[in-house]
Amino acid sequence: MTVKTGWRGRFYEDFEVGDVYQHPLGRTVTETDNTWFTLLTMNTAQIHFNNAAGEASEFGRCLVNSTLTLAIVAGQSVIDTSFNAIANLGWEDIKLTRPVFAGDTLYSETTVLNKRESRSRPHAGLVQVTTRGLNQDGEQVLSYTRTFLVHKRGHTAPAAFPAAKTPFTAPEASLA
Repeated sequence: MTVKTGWRGRFYEDFEVGDVYQHPLGRTVTETDNTWFTLLTMNTAQIHFNNAAGEASEFGRCLVNSTLTLAIVAGQSVIDTSFNAIANLGWEDIKLTRPVFAGDTLYSETTVLNKRESRSRPHAGLVQVTTRGLNQDGEQVLSYTRTFLVHKRGHTAPAAFPAAKTPFTAPEASLA
């Protein structure tokens, strides 16, 4: 038996200017997600959690909190972009291009804009990307530009995975 590790993300050397990463996981936003996030972040805008206020608005229903939309889209991108990041260095040009509602499913894709080696950290490089979020109909709902500092290959600590205290015994395989 061979133990194989899962995807460990990209390192500085893996990024090529112009590459586009279509992130693999879609995420349907629920009313509960929106209410919890809105209350957790102490956003008191009634349009996010008061159905009467949402119905009275030009949208006719509650809007998903835009920072929740940003958080989901950014989170979707991590596996392909900043899994091995040391730090986010900046977020720019955040645009909310279409409203998001409970029940919408968000997808995202990222384009590599620029990269350069770090002048002060020889084990890392800077990468600049633009990411956009799409809804289930392929309509863009959000976009932003982000710069992060990312490790070069061979300069990260091994992934934390506990040593098993007992050996694993696989059951006999049976495909009847």
